[in-house]
Amino acid sequence: MVPAAAPLPQALMGIEEFLHRERTRMLRITRSFLEWLQNDAAEVSPEEQQRRFAILRLRVNDHLSQLDLFSNIVVQRSESGVGLWLSGLDVAAADALRLNDGRLGRAVPIVCYLDRGPGAAIRRARTRLPGNVLNPVAIIRMPRERMVGLGIASSLFHEVGHQGAALLELVPALRAAVDRLAASTDRDRAFAWTCWSRWMSEVVADFWASARLGVGATLGLIGVVNLPRAFVFRVNLNDPHPFPWIRVLLSCALGNHLYPDRQWAAVERVWRQLYPLSGVPDKVREVIDRLLPTLPTLATLLAEFQPSPLDGTSLSAALAHPSRHPRNLRHLRDQATADPALAARLSPALRFALLAQARWDGTLSAAAEIREVDAMLTTWARESTFRVAHASAHQQQVTGRAALSREVVPT
Repeated sequence: MVPAAAPLPQALMGIEEFLHRERTRMLRITRSFLEWLQNDAAEVSPEEQQRRFAILRLRVNDHLSQLDLFSNIVVQRSESGVGLWLSGLDVAAADALRLNDGRLGRAVPIVCYLDRGPGAAIRRARTRLPGNVLNPVAIIRMPRERMVGLGIASSLFHEVGHQGAALLELVPALRAAVDRLAASTDRDRAFAWTCWSRWMSEVVADFWASARLGVGATLGLIGVVNLPRAFVFRVNLNDPHPFPWIRVLLSCALGNHLYPDRQWAAVERVWRQLYPLSGVPDKVREVIDRLLPTLPTLATLLAEFQPSPLDGTSLSAALAHPSRHPRNLRHLRDQATADPALAARLSPALRFALLAQARWDGTLSAAAEIREVDAMLTTWARESTFRVAHASAHQQQVTGRAALSREVVPT
């Protein structure tokens, strides 16, 4: 891979230290087994010998699964073009995780890779990998089909939201708040709040994306869930995702609460035209009728919620920013178009929000968007490498001067 395509040092060091530690552990276990086989195995039954060998074999395969997981991340960085895009996505993901006050910016290293399938996914940092060991980095799988337009940031920021929610312990706390609402209302509303409680992990991630990206989160979501009607209206309370039809309307409600504007009603109107309720089974229509009235209350609950780790700061204050309001995005887009140097100084999350707003407004074509995304990701990959190189060179100079100051000059 070219240097600019490499994962950021914190992630690369975390992966290498993890694999080295697991390799060392596997060698120790294997050598111990071989010594036992040579010296003491004859004293136990063949059944016990086979049991120990089978356990060792499973551990070896767990280690190979770990190796394959990180191999996909690193090897793709050598693909022409793709490697730089992935490095740029790493930078954008780190920015999406960062709260407005700077917290969580370096909480966990994030690495991205591409795979098939329509949806993105995350293997969060500090969760269990095969072999029951903790994952040293957050790993985001991006679908290849999402790498051609405004869906890139929507999918990426949604997955980042899962990691952020885990760091802030949002899901259990919000579920408890929603469950209290369910217990204090009538039967119809209680059913709706029970649904939102079950879907809370995905609802929080959608909120994170909406706060960081504006209308791009909703448009990107539509790009993922524009499926045949049977899937769009399939209600399944065992699925952690809200069914697509109501999920898009929730995204509109979240966006309108965070950044009030007439555009959200227009997006909702388009979605309803694509998937009208006519012909929907009665049972599904009944669920929709129960859920729709709760959307504004749910949006308010999420925005005003104050998680314990934020010491009284609400989620909207931590994640949303006036720059994502459609009016401000349009004004900033005009300024950035006239002054490319200004655009280069904007954060990755804000740059993606600008593009998404321009796409919705019709002032940016799909082809032009692809060119801008390519340039943005490549630039972020290159600049992150330069920053690391300069920081390393500066540290070497400081270390060198410190070493010289300790030398004793003979008289």
